[in-house]
Amino acid sequence: MDQAGGHDTRMDWQGGAIFRPVRMGNAFEETVERILEAVKLGVFGYGDRLPAERELAARLNVSRETLREAIRSLQQAGCVESRRGRYGGTFVTYRLPPPDLGELRRVVQDMGAELEDALTYRLVLETGASEQAARRRLTEDQRAYLQERLCELEGASPEAYRQLDSRFHLAIAELTGSHSLAAGIAQCRMRLNDLLNAIPMLERNIDHASEQHRAMAEAILSGDVEGARRATEEHLEATAALLRGFLG
Repeated sequence: MDQAGGHDTRMDWQGGAIFRPVRMGNAFEETVERILEAVKLGVFGYGDRLPAERELAARLNVSRETLREAIRSLQQAGCVESRRGRYGGTFVTYRLPPPDLGELRRVVQDMGAELEDALTYRLVLETGASEQAARRRLTEDQRAYLQERLCELEGASPEAYRQLDSRFHLAIAELTGSHSLAAGIAQCRMRLNDLLNAIPMLERNIDHASEQHRAMAEAILSGDVEGARRATEEHLEATAALLRGFLG
């Protein structure tokens, strides 16, 4: 993603956060993992078509046969389906399952100190990402991309909210220009994903989160580094408090 050039993040941003090259020793397993990350985090939602086979294999740096095997496995698991014909391709069929609070509370208990570790790691990564995004001279395409993700999130249905929330946070990560940072934030989000999805959709909380998301985006777009850090920190600490409250 070029800081000053006309590089369109709407076309390329998934390449850094999710579809990064896999290690050859675990090519099949990591290919499955990457595609599942993209689906579960909402990078590609229900009904969306994944990138073409040639493009996706190149992004992941795997053979097309390895990619086909991974897609076949995901199709058997009900996460994607392949369609033939002029408008064919691989389409997402995965839907977020309803949370099982009892099971998730047990997961939290099993995680122990690991939960606080994950929350601290997320706070450090995402506040840093917002600061860096605010420092950059964003292109018009990049600015429009962040605004689109914000509008998409603000108009989300309760069913789609969590995945569109992921898209918004990952968009900020990509705007830093650091694929390593974007990948770290995506991995951290996956570590907490099931727990975040278990937080009940409370209207007051959604309204509060919407104010925080808008403050984050406006600070980044105006180049307010301190404001971006502060808004992101406030948002993540509020989310962590809800998580502890409902699942602790």
